[in-house]
Formats: sequence, structure tokens, C-alpha cells
Amino acid sequence: MLRFIVVVLIVAGVSCTQPREGGTRATSTYLTIKKSLDAVPAIDTHDHLYPWERNTAFLQTDRGREVNLASLWIFSYFGWTNRLTGWKAGDSFETWWAKAKNDFVNARATSMYRYQLPAFQDLYGVDFDRISDEQARALSDRISQNYKDTTWLTQVITERANIELMFNDPFWDRMGMKTTWPFEVLVFNVTSLVRGFHPSEYGPTAEYRESDSPYAVAKELGLDVRSLDDYLTLLDKIFARARKAGAVCLKTTLAYQRPLRFEKVPRERAERTFGKPKSELAPEDVRAFEDFIMWRLCELSAKHELPFQIHTGHARVDGSNPMLLLDLIAENPKTKFILFHGGYPWISETAAVASQNTRVRGAKNVWIDSVWLPTISYSAAKRAYHEYLDTLPADRILWGADCTHAEGIYGATETTRRCVAEVLAERVDAGNLALEDAERIGRQILRDNALKLFPQLKDRLWKQKGRLPEMPPAAAGGSKEAIRDDH
Repeated sequence: MLRFIVVVLIVAGVSCTQPREGGTRATSTYLTIKKSLDAVPAIDTHDHLYPWERNTAFLQTDRGREVNLASLWIFSYFGWTNRLTGWKAGDSFETWWAKAKNDFVNARATSMYRYQLPAFQDLYGVDFDRISDEQARALSDRISQNYKDTTWLTQVITERANIELMFNDPFWDRMGMKTTWPFEVLVFNVTSLVRGFHPSEYGPTAEYRESDSPYAVAKELGLDVRSLDDYLTLLDKIFARARKAGAVCLKTTLAYQRPLRFEKVPRERAERTFGKPKSELAPEDVRAFEDFIMWRLCELSAKHELPFQIHTGHARVDGSNPMLLLDLIAENPKTKFILFHGGYPWISETAAVASQNTRVRGAKNVWIDSVWLPTISYSAAKRAYHEYLDTLPADRILWGADCTHAEGIYGATETTRRCVAEVLAERVDAGNLALEDAERIGRQILRDNALKLFPQLKDRLWKQKGRLPEMPPAAAGGSKEAIRDDH
């Protein structure tokens, strides 16, 4: 009987293995939507692309300083979920590859492995799942050659990945307020400002670098910061400086250091903490000061019209649920909050925060940024996009690549385009969305929503003019300076 059913299915033109072999990506609807999305000059709302002279992907090899295949894996997210052989200064590629090639065996299904595969396939014509030793050596050599100057990086990002503008979070120099790439949009990273109760919080032995210090800016501006009022005045001036430098939004990664619940702390308590080194304070005093300043940052966000990107999820898992931000969001209705990473693993909670804020409370000040989500879990990202489209207006969803090198940015961008196209195709084929609406929504996620939320970007658009703005001259070879990663 079973044999008869299989024969009937095959004769009828329906292969019983078709869903497994093809799935959504084999459908004409997907191919149509994906082609449409590929043509969209994307606005990437989050990356960490170092200035060329500080490029951390350069390794000390037996051939000198170079970027190679090892660089692309070491400076990727692969190591977040998988074991990866490290690089020893002066090693040859063959020495590293002999051990590292075995690190991929148990990682083939993980999203933090698979997000880079489109870059190897599309940019180099290499199927990394089946790569041979000879192909690995040749690929590494080609990567090294490509990174002789900035040409390859710019070409991959702006042409192959079709990114018109890219938000860049310079966590390595938070107070520097500088951009170096012609397609770069400045993000003001405010993470370190909550620790401004004393100058000793910044420096070689502190959690934050000297370059993170608001007191360094005060010195430049000739300001004497002796009281909490002085510090709040300084913060206002720093925000104005960031806006003048071209920053379009704020970013905080405090979820890596502490829970996201920020209490509404009385001013008097913050005043008692200000001016004292941490050695003289109890942990609850430090926490209270951070809470107080976070509320002030939200007020300054609204005053200076700088939307606030907040890292949620996948950090300190016990304290990064976006639900913890409900009070902060509700009591700052003029602040535009952008919840990063879809709040993974709290995808539904993130949707609830945004949709409740939109529908019940009457305010419309929450956006969801799916940045990094398809890289963490492609399956979760698909579920999230479906749920966000179920619960939110289509103009509330953003995306970003969140990488540090060209291949990673390309891979994350292509993975996101595939994921969004799959979700939209499934909704069209289920009869829940018209094709023209699906293509419009895809364009909104990739581009139009960012232009609507950040209208000043319209003056930076360059693709229709057919010419990338001039980039400042950069030195080849990379920096020898070690830079701590802050995602």
C-alpha cells in the first residue's frame, strides 16, 4: 500500500521529498521576492567596522601582518557557540588549518557558522562545507591579497552587499565622534556615561578606557566638573557635540554588564554618590547612580532627537529581557527606543513590549531591530519576523549586519535578505499577503523604515548619483593596538 502511494505521488508530479530538498527557497514566490530585495540599496543600522588603520583582523603570520582565512573566522561570531583554534603569532596558515579544520565538524548546523558561508560562496566561489585543504590554502591567499588596501572592503559592502549607508558603533573610541568610511553613519555609544560618578572609572585599570571618559571631553571643553549639576551639564554638551559631529542615534550595551531594569532614583541619592571613587561606595550606590543617569540619557535622547538603540537579549541572560524596560519606555514617551537583536531569546516579549506600547498606551516610540538575530538563530529569526508582522505595523522593523569585516557583513546581509524573503514568501503562498505588499514590506525593513526614523539620512544617499563620496586616505597593514571587543 505504501509503495502504491509513493508511485501515485511521483506520477502526479509531487515528490515526497520535495519539501525537504527545496522548501520555501525553491518556490517561484521566494525567488521573485528575493530578487526584489537584492535590488534594494539597504540601510544597515548597526555594525562595528574599524577604521582601516585600526583593523583588528590583521594577524602576525610567517609572511608578516595580513588578513587571511583564519582572521575571518577568529573575528566572527563562530567562537560564541563553537570551539575554534586560536592563532599564535608567527604561525603559518597550514599550521592553523591542520587543527582548525576539525573545529567545523560539529558546527555545520549552527547559525553562527552558516551566516558566513554566503560570503565564501558568492565572493570566492568556494563551498566551505566541502572545502579541501588545497582550496583552503588558495582561499586564504586570495583573502590576503584582497586586504592589501581598502578597495575590496568598500566594494563588498557597497556593491556586492548593496549597502548604501551603514551605522557604525565605534566602541573603541566612544567620545571620539569620528567617521572614516564614506558610507558610514555615526552612532554615539553612551554606555560608559552611566559610570561618571568619578574620573577613576576610566583608565588603564578601570572597566572603561580613558577614551571613554566624559571627563576627557570636559577637559577639552574647559569645563570644571565638581557636582552632579556640572556632570549633567557636561552630558548635555556632549550630546550636542555628538549631534554636530553627525551622530544620528545613541547606543548602549549595558545589558552585558548589568540587568536592564533601571529604577527611577531620586536626585538626592545620585548626588550623595557623585564625586566618590567606587572603593568608597556600596554596589547598590553604583547601581543607583547608573539608574539615575540612564533616565537622564533618555531625556537627552528626546531633547537632541537621537533615537536610543538598546542591546536586549543574549547578554546577561538573567537580566536582558526587554520587559525590564517597560517602565523606562512608558515614562519617556518622547524618546524613540530601538530594541536590538529582537530581544533573543525573548522574541515574543519584545513583540509584546513594542505592540503594547503602540496600541495600549497610545505612544509610538518603540522599534524592533532584528540586527544579529538571523546570525544567532536563523530559525528564531524566521519565527520573529512572522510574529512581528503579526503584531506590529510594518514600519516598526529594522535590520543590521553587526560585523567587523567585509565578508562577515556580506554574509550577515545575505542571510537577512534570505530570511526576510522566506517569511514574506510563506505569507504570500499561504494567501495572507499580496505579492506587491510583500515586496513593499521587504523594502521597508531593509531601507525605508530607517529613512523614516532617521530623516537626516536622506541627505547622505549617494547610490542614485552613481558615485561614492570620497574616503579619507587610510594606511594599509592594520594596527598593532589591541582593542577590547564590546559587541
